[in-house]
Amino acid sequence: MKTANRIPVLMYHRVGDAHNDWERKYCISPQGFAAQMHALEAKGWQAISLDDFVAWLDARHEVPERSFLLTFDDGFLGVYEHAAPVLQAIDWPATVFLVSNLIGQHDSWCERHNPSGATYPLMDAGHIRELQDRGFRFESHTRGHADLPTLDDDALHAELAGARADLTCLLGRPVNYLAYPFGRYDERVATAAQTAGYVAAFSTQPGFNRREVSRHGLRRLDVFGTDSPAALLRKISMGTNDPSISHLVRYYYKRAIRMIFPWI
Repeated sequence: MKTANRIPVLMYHRVGDAHNDWERKYCISPQGFAAQMHALEAKGWQAISLDDFVAWLDARHEVPERSFLLTFDDGFLGVYEHAAPVLQAIDWPATVFLVSNLIGQHDSWCERHNPSGATYPLMDAGHIRELQDRGFRFESHTRGHADLPTLDDDALHAELAGARADLTCLLGRPVNYLAYPFGRYDERVATAAQTAGYVAAFSTQPGFNRREVSRHGLRRLDVFGTDSPAALLRKISMGTNDPSISHLVRYYYKRAIRMIFPWI
């Protein structure tokens, strides 16, 4: 088995119907999601669990080349309705980052971002427990989806430690991982996350994760609702949010130059 020396992490949000251009960026149709998963499977990619990903980072475990971690931010109901059946059919694990104060409610933070002001339902406790029993992993996306760098120290601690406490109670196990809302964090936020007990945290900085990556600045690739299966395959192969053909050409040109002239 050829083992991985870098692992991409895919980040999804809502799976369902999009009703404007803003939603189409952060929402993928059920058919589009299924097509993407089957395209990855056909090309030999394999989703791994969060535990295996962290064990690989810590050099305690090896995984095959073309392994990746699949994540969903926010905990939208569409993950339960549309994504879970697809993933269970191919026996792939996934991790969902939950907003603990909004479980069973709506994505209220999107009211000021979505041009239509529309919001969409989030999974409730029953959905979450059912998916956990079926192998899904749930971790923290804070208490209220706040822009963490803008908070004072007390509010920041409440968002981070409070969400850990909320979700530990709901899930019946420790919650040790965080995804920063909007991908926004700085050194103070990363330090606060460690103090609150998070072993690692995920950003929205694109790129591959190698073993030397900061554990509180893990990289993820943003999957857009407009990405075709071919575009996603280019993203995951290159570790980029830019799936354009021109970027692909530049990527392989630079790789060829480094192989021919490794001292450059």
